[in-house]
Amino acid sequence: MVYYVALPFTPPSKAGSPPARPWNVRTAPAAIRRAHAMSFNEANAGAVAFSRSGDPNVGEFDDAVILKTFGQVPADFTDFQQV
Repeated sequence: MVYYVALPFTPPSKAGSPPARPWNVRTAPAAIRRAHAMSFNEANAGAVAFSRSGDPNVGEFDDAVILKTFGQVPADFTDFQQV
């Protein structure tokens, strides 16, 4: 099963840029649109749209595939494969 997620990040602080609440959506374009919209929210420094495949029943997931980033996103997210 493939999951599509839009994940906003709060502005950087001494603790880094912690993620805020993720949004699961149905398609890759929807994840990109949601992340883009999140990046305009003043409470967020940036957002990332990504996909991840796996089996929630077993708890096994492949690495995230970054679809698109907006604004300031932590480096550990930009290190994944970008499409």
